[in-house]
Amino acid sequence: MKLLRLAPENTKFGFMRFRRVSYPFSAVMSIISVALFLTLGMNFGIDFSGGTLMELRAKSGHAEIADLRAQMRQLGIGDVEVQGFGTPSDVLLRFGVQHGGAKAQETTVTHVRKMLEAKYDFRRVDVVGPRVSGELVQSGTLGVVISILAVLAYLWFRFEWQFAVGAIIATMHDLLLTVGFFSLTRLEFNTTSIAAILTIVGYSLNETVVVLDRIREMMRKYRRMPTDQLIDMSVNAVLPRTIMTATTVLLALLSLVTFGGEVIRSFSIAMIWGIAVATYSSIFICSPMLIYLGLRNETAEAPQAPAAKPATKPTTKPAKTQAKSVTGTSARNRA
Repeated sequence: MKLLRLAPENTKFGFMRFRRVSYPFSAVMSIISVALFLTLGMNFGIDFSGGTLMELRAKSGHAEIADLRAQMRQLGIGDVEVQGFGTPSDVLLRFGVQHGGAKAQETTVTHVRKMLEAKYDFRRVDVVGPRVSGELVQSGTLGVVISILAVLAYLWFRFEWQFAVGAIIATMHDLLLTVGFFSLTRLEFNTTSIAAILTIVGYSLNETVVVLDRIREMMRKYRRMPTDQLIDMSVNAVLPRTIMTATTVLLALLSLVTFGGEVIRSFSIAMIWGIAVATYSSIFICSPMLIYLGLRNETAEAPQAPAAKPATKPTTKPAKTQAKSVTGTSARNRA
């Protein structure tokens, strides 16, 4: 049975020759991402910006989520999240802080109750204030930072320090571009987005470790090969695996975007962007960084030419030999 291959084997593509283009391009994209974050900011969801959470249960035994979303749009109260959980009759309904303070928020809750109380029982109504949302932002950020530091500490001990620094730079590159993507597209940033960022970090580090492990293996096998050629050989060796992994993950994410509904749409779209960026950074950001960090001292490891032997002067025969030859000649003359 013939196996499916998305990339030919034994490719010899020169990836490292593009490092003089990939680094300026990535630097510009990172600066743009930071500028977008500082100017536009993030489109925080109810989890981070505050709002109201309602837990409903359908009296008929089955909740109509599509109808609920249509009814909430008619109220004109901004973005509303409608998510099923538990049994088919349970629904979570969330909407953000309304203009006008606490009084406007209470009025909106009353309108929602009047609209839905005929078909749904209100089991819980919670209000998330700005203080609680601020704590969620801090906790989410702290969780991301700690997880990254823990994984990178492992890389520091598992590989050489150049490998760990390259992985750190590639991971920070992926995070910055993902944050810029959220700012530019205005996707809602909520606790699901934190999960997407952590997943992107994990995928990026996984791809990076695969490439770094192959580079280390090639370093033991080819001790005299220049670093750029060795990295090109390593990346080409794992290229079929990288393309196959990225393709299968993207197909699954496209299915989630198409059929997953509104609840996980932002997660799926962010993941598609993150997978593409992580695959790019593992090849064009982390790997070339090993060259700039001086992974191998090629001058010291280069084979040295054998030293030229000094010219030898013709030596004269020892005096003892000359004496023997003279004695032998005189003896023949006497005979």
